[in-house]
Amino acid sequence: MLETPLPNNFLLKPVFIPKLLKFVHMRKLISTAYSDFAFNLATFLLRLGMGLLMIPHGFDKLVHFMQYKKDFMNFLGMGSTISLALVVFSEFFCSVFLIMGLFTRVAASILIIEMLVVVFKAHQGQVFGDGEHGMLYLTAHLSIVLLGPGKASLDGILGK
Repeated sequence: MLETPLPNNFLLKPVFIPKLLKFVHMRKLISTAYSDFAFNLATFLLRLGMGLLMIPHGFDKLVHFMQYKKDFMNFLGMGSTISLALVVFSEFFCSVFLIMGLFTRVAASILIIEMLVVVFKAHQGQVFGDGEHGMLYLTAHLSIVLLGPGKASLDGILGK
């Protein structure tokens, strides 16, 4: 059986265009290249997500400060009140800084220190048990420190 040769312009026929477009999108999906827009959007979403997820923890401790201070863990040996104040600053105010993209690396570094205390002191290093959420926060904040704030931030706008 003889096959008829395809014309040179067979890819230009409307029948083949949807298949070609699917192939192009698939190649982009598995590509390792990225654009500045995608990078800046990803850093913005990471900062926004981590800030919004952490704020309720700090806000609860801020609102109920007087109730928590007597039973809070004294992890620095400076008293439970100072330890709680540092945690409120870290969880609430540093999260606000993350969302705004202001002092991003400093705020994320403070949150990293807090998450290290949470995972290894409060949860005895159980990274796959009770400390799993703290480890996820730790990993995300470490990523923020390494990536930086991106252009969609006050740091990026101010040129820091």
